[in-house]
Amino acid sequence: MPKSLNLNQALYQRSAIYLIAFFVFILLAFWSNYFSILGQEMTFYVHFHGVFMTLWCLMLIAQAILIRIKKYRIHTIVGKASYLIFPILFVSTILLIHATIRKSPEVNFGTYFSMSLMLNASVILLIIYGLGIYFRKDRFTHARYMICTIFPLFTPITDRIIYKYISPMVEFAPKLEGFPVVPFFGFLLADILVIGLAIWDWKTHHRKDVFLIVLALLLIYHISLFTFYKFPFWQDFSAWFYQLNLT
Repeated sequence: MPKSLNLNQALYQRSAIYLIAFFVFILLAFWSNYFSILGQEMTFYVHFHGVFMTLWCLMLIAQAILIRIKKYRIHTIVGKASYLIFPILFVSTILLIHATIRKSPEVNFGTYFSMSLMLNASVILLIIYGLGIYFRKDRFTHARYMICTIFPLFTPITDRIIYKYISPMVEFAPKLEGFPVVPFFGFLLADILVIGLAIWDWKTHHRKDVFLIVLALLLIYHISLFTFYKFPFWQDFSAWFYQLNLT
């Protein structure tokens, strides 16, 4: 990174561009099986989650734009609206996870894997959002955490893009129980970006807090995907969650 490039300035002046680019990849990943068929029948849980995840991403973009144009009062009002939007998004995710694993007639490796992939990502997202809200009065720390809420969301996007457009990559994914772990590529991309941001932050502001904390959270999540399925506590928890009468 050029030494003259200031991360604080980049977050406030360019974060909207980064978030819009992220949303473009969401559209690319989910166009064929969600956005292009909105008028068709789909399960309540898919639509419930899709609506609120889209709303959340648009809210992030709007917040970045409002900061860029110095509409701080509106930014604060929209931020308070997230106290309602985010919990609903979290609930919609939990319901979608449950509906997804219940497609299998029994609890198996796929259940443990899906729970680690989706539930743990949701927990990490919740923690990062919570840290962003906790530091809401420290604008630079707040901005860092809020931009980092996109990183636990990488794999639903990268998985679909890989399978649809660059399927030869699948054979290079590491395997668990003989199945390719395509989320590995999304994990790798997220980790590289966060490490880059941490280095940039250290070089320009001598900060080593936010991005290293987010990196640690992401690594815990990523490791969980490759290990939790082996542990009885996770198998028991997944079986308990599977049996709940949620969907």
